[in-house]
Amino acid sequence: MRLALPRSQDFWAGLLFIAFGAVALWVGQDYAFGTSRRMGPGYFPSMLGGLLCVLGLIIAVRGAVRGGAPVPRGAIRPFLVLVGILVFGMMLQRAGLVLSTLALIVISSAGGNEFKWKEVLVTASVLVGVGLVVFVWGLGLQFPVWPQWG
Repeated sequence: MRLALPRSQDFWAGLLFIAFGAVALWVGQDYAFGTSRRMGPGYFPSMLGGLLCVLGLIIAVRGAVRGGAPVPRGAIRPFLVLVGILVFGMMLQRAGLVLSTLALIVISSAGGNEFKWKEVLVTASVLVGVGLVVFVWGLGLQFPVWPQWG
């Protein structure tokens, strides 16, 4: 007898939540947890990871039991948002905030149903400006704005 995995969107979304929660738990395991009154650096990722795992389990079981809308074959486009976030994280130190934000917006926008270059570039310009004002000048975060050559 062959076990068939459910094709429900809820089931797969729940598994994705569990995966993200597990990564957060894994990342936070080496940090001091602390207490609720005096939180350590591992408190937030551990609590968030645990909550994501529990929520993901509830959603996955519900999707497996109830069924629901199936995931269409070849539904890879929504994962472009995740790819955009990963590219942003990998580019930020070398390419700077401006280029990595531009890459994030272009890649993530390709995951939508409508992709119009004019709208994407306007959105990217606004978000680059907001990012510069809030994170670089407002909060004074120390990451490069432009690529670091050499």
